[in-house]
Amino acid sequence: MEEPLIPVVLMSHTAHIRSHRKPRPRSSSTLAMRAGVAGGVLSTLAVAGASGSANAAEPVTQTIELPTLTADLTAQVAESAEVTQQAAADYELRAERDAAAAKAAKQAKADLAEAKKKAEAKEKAEAARKAAAERATRSAERTTLTSTSTSADSDVPAPASGSVGTVINFLKAQVGDAYVMGATGPNAWDCSSLVQAAFRQVGVDLPRVSQDQSVAGTPVSLSNIQVGDILYWGGAGSAYHTGVYIGNGQYLDAANPSKGVVIQDLSGYPASGAVRVL
Repeated sequence: MEEPLIPVVLMSHTAHIRSHRKPRPRSSSTLAMRAGVAGGVLSTLAVAGASGSANAAEPVTQTIELPTLTADLTAQVAESAEVTQQAAADYELRAERDAAAAKAAKQAKADLAEAKKKAEAKEKAEAARKAAAERATRSAERTTLTSTSTSADSDVPAPASGSVGTVINFLKAQVGDAYVMGATGPNAWDCSSLVQAAFRQVGVDLPRVSQDQSVAGTPVSLSNIQVGDILYWGGAGSAYHTGVYIGNGQYLDAANPSKGVVIQDLSGYPASGAVRVL
């Protein structure tokens, strides 16, 4: 008779070891909470299922907030565009004003320069007119000089020919010119350069300086001087100033920087001596 088989159950190698942990007693409140949570989960699943079924049955519709938001956004964009356009227009207007101001300033500068140029031209023309009038006056004096000198000095023998008149005419034509030491004309002179230039008009070549001019001709006494004689101040050969006697107790010279070329009375500044070269 066969022996009955005994089923063998495999166990873990630790199954026979008792756990040292003590089973924790579960309180009634814990059990109740777990039961509540499980019930809540089941309820949620049920509601979700019902909702899913309802949603599957009904189509999704568009919300009413989207059109409202879209309209507001459109208004904001339009307002922003209007502000930008206004700013651009203001900038363009300012640019035009600035350009107009710059153009006006440039034109004003050009007008000022033109006015200044015209004023300078007018001043030059006036100066030229005055100079021409002075030359005309001097020319008129030249035409009457010879006869006046002759009548004023009728008791003094006149030199041959009209050479003295030519010298005096030249000298009187320079009245009003400036005195400048070392200058030789035509608008500025010193004393000896004026005398030299006057006698050069009639072919007499005099020395340049007053010291040499004081001994260049025939010495004459001051009581016997006549028109055209050279007067000097200082010693003969060391004179410091020269002029020319023009008759009627007067002489003409380039006096000094303050007077220039003038006619003066011999009595006010008597000469030291005289020489005659004509």
